[in-house]
Amino acid sequence: MVALNLFVYETTGRALAMGLFMAVRLASGFVAGLVVGGLLARFSAKSIMLWANVGQGGVMLVLILAPESLVAGALMAVSVVIGACGTLFMVALRSSIPEMVGEDRRAWANSLSITGRSMAMVAGFASAGVVVSLVGYTAAFLLDMATFVICAVTVALLPIAGGKGAGSEAGASGAGKGEAGASGAGKGEKEAKSGPRWRPVAFLALAAAPGLGLMVALRGVDAFGSSSHNAALPIYSTSLDASNPAVFVSAFWCVWALGNIGAQQVIQRYTQRTGKTVGALGFGYGTVVMSAAFIAAFAGFPLAVTAVIALIAGAADGLTEVAYTSHLQTLPATLRGHAFGLSATFENLGFGVGMILVAAALDRFSPLAVVGWSHGAAIVVAVVFLLRVAALRRAEPAGPMGRAGGAGRAGLRKEEAVEGRPDRGDRDGAEVSRG
Repeated sequence: MVALNLFVYETTGRALAMGLFMAVRLASGFVAGLVVGGLLARFSAKSIMLWANVGQGGVMLVLILAPESLVAGALMAVSVVIGACGTLFMVALRSSIPEMVGEDRRAWANSLSITGRSMAMVAGFASAGVVVSLVGYTAAFLLDMATFVICAVTVALLPIAGGKGAGSEAGASGAGKGEAGASGAGKGEKEAKSGPRWRPVAFLALAAAPGLGLMVALRGVDAFGSSSHNAALPIYSTSLDASNPAVFVSAFWCVWALGNIGAQQVIQRYTQRTGKTVGALGFGYGTVVMSAAFIAAFAGFPLAVTAVIALIAGAADGLTEVAYTSHLQTLPATLRGHAFGLSATFENLGFGVGMILVAAALDRFSPLAVVGWSHGAAIVVAVVFLLRVAALRRAEPAGPMGRAGGAGRAGLRKEEAVEGRPDRGDRDGAEVSRG
């Protein structure tokens, strides 16, 4: 994305064109998030991930070979394909992780995936300037295309079951399991099989568990806050060192990534030792800490203190990512793809709207003020989410499950014991399965 954004700016000579490129990419991701649930009901996650990489690699080749008169059109095609295929790949990957590694290892797999992505971000940002400066844009785009080819080959080797609809098998196994089939999740599974009604199914996936819709909404507000620090960092860095603003930005993201990677190591050891995941509470608390840290990063503290703050922000960001992904994976397989797709739509919407509002606000207000109210909104929603989770935990002993005692627990469906109870709001499947 570094090379592409620079190439768009140098080709057109207008910052507006770079903004349009990003807007089209986000809009494509937004639309892809709406349809990916339906695609996962018809095609295997493996085929979607494979063709998403083939599509991205192919469009990079088109850009490389395009004559000068068609470069603008090729760039627009790149924007659309990268945005859509990136969302399709990520949603298909996240929703299929439980099938790849098993329910009890999903938090470990999520943490490992996030660690790899953080390391790749550091390597990509660090090498982009060097590659473009020394060997040019064509070499950078060839390198991009090679990464998509490697990813496609890797996907082809992944142990994911073939067949249409990753959740079809789970849906069939859940049929005829007794009165529990009347639950919200069960209704959602029946709706998921109806095919064309992908849009209501996406919302049924969130309605299947109280509090899950608020969790996804918080994710969207968090993306809105993320747009603020992404846009404000170059401005703040320039105010610190106008002659070399890239130094602070690069150092900040490198330290952030180190914090993220460190958090993943702790989470992996925690899940291996206890057999539990961080749960929805970890997502709420992590969002509060992460947002507060990003606000503090623009407060003008000494560089050593700011480095510690960036480390904390990265660690909290890694915690929220694992907690959020693992929690959505507790949904039945037939609803999981729809929930992740709708989540990606909310995230793209939050980030896209945020970039527009933040860009306008930074012309009038300081980076600290803009980041403060953007991430402040995320903190407010996170507090509401935590209160909701606390209320669900307090109400649980007095509810039907508490009154029914062991008989109620015995009535749990098999898939609930395996996949977890996202309606509890405070636990993931690994914890529920242990009573």
